[in-house]
Amino acid sequence: MHALLLTPLSPRVQTLLSMSLMWRKPASPLTPRTRTGRWLGCGLLSLALSVGMGSADAAAKHRGHKHKASAHRTVTGAAFGNTPEVQQLADQLAQTHQLPNAWVRQQLSSAQFLRGVPKLVMPPPVSTPKNWRAYRERFVEPRRIQAGVAFWQNHRLALEKAEATYGVPAEMVVGILGVETFYGQHMGHYRVLDALATLALHFPNEHPRAAERQAFFQSELGHFLVQMRQQPAGAAPMLGSFAGAMGWPQFMPSSWRQFAVDFDGDGRIDLLNSPVDAIGSVANYFKAFGWQTGMPTHYPVRFDEARLDKPTLLAPDILPSFSVRNFQDKGAVLDDAAQQHTGPLALVELFNGGDAPSYVAGTENFYVVTRYNWSSYYALAVIELGQAVAREVQKVP
Repeated sequence: MHALLLTPLSPRVQTLLSMSLMWRKPASPLTPRTRTGRWLGCGLLSLALSVGMGSADAAAKHRGHKHKASAHRTVTGAAFGNTPEVQQLADQLAQTHQLPNAWVRQQLSSAQFLRGVPKLVMPPPVSTPKNWRAYRERFVEPRRIQAGVAFWQNHRLALEKAEATYGVPAEMVVGILGVETFYGQHMGHYRVLDALATLALHFPNEHPRAAERQAFFQSELGHFLVQMRQQPAGAAPMLGSFAGAMGWPQFMPSSWRQFAVDFDGDGRIDLLNSPVDAIGSVANYFKAFGWQTGMPTHYPVRFDEARLDKPTLLAPDILPSFSVRNFQDKGAVLDDAAQQHTGPLALVELFNGGDAPSYVAGTENFYVVTRYNWSSYYALAVIELGQAVAREVQKVP
């Protein structure tokens, strides 16, 4: 869910950008991050970015407890084979995760190298201008909103249960699942074992954070092998994004292990086929990262140019660091509701190509949304999609 600048692109390749942002790695809720809109190296982008633009009609057909995404041709390649590199990584992962050495070697040697995947994790061209309005249009659009309404209506009880259990509003969960996978329509067509093995063994050296990213994918591969080991014999290979993100919420293996829950009560966690498990798991993720029930995610903000100290306001990036009073002392102008806010605020800047940037005053809950995907553009798209769906749901008798 990434380390570079996130340009507005996003559904399935949302472009590549979005997709590249795909790997989600948990971070401390209090860890400051660099400038707004970057995919800080952990991203998942939202695979959603994988999210192509599906149709609301397709989403409406997927009713009931279990869901099957539309079929795609699985990406394949040549097997890695039992090379020294494979043996070394297999032995390391077997020891770390207490797995049978021979079994891990067998899994990795039979995994397939996906030649096109390393290119997909490269950062987008630096020259690509970030554009919030263009990014927003890819997600907050009629088909996705209508698909979200159908999803909300079909899973109203689960959404209400998640809000009661974790304190996370239905609109936030609906926003995440809409941006990530268009409500289960685009969950990826790469074998997760192949994708993770490819990036663990052949992460592109030209990436600016190659060593850190490769270590991350090796760790995720280990978590996934544990998950594989727990699957029943004969289970079909798990499919996901090119970065190994899985299911409706596009969880990486470590996030699946830490935050996924059996929310439908059938005795197993299934984020690929159970939207109810996905609902509970997303809400649990938010709660784990510090979601505060009842707190807005952001407020509108204007500036008093005569007093404005924008460099100081932007210095902490999206980490809420200013009291309301300090925020206003530095030239920010807030409405009445924001002035009653009791927690810290951050000035969130979103570029609009060649036009003037957009700004919001982000709260601690806005920061929580960015822990799902470290991008302010992503967070605001999730928030606004969820709000748009909620407004439409309220119109339905």
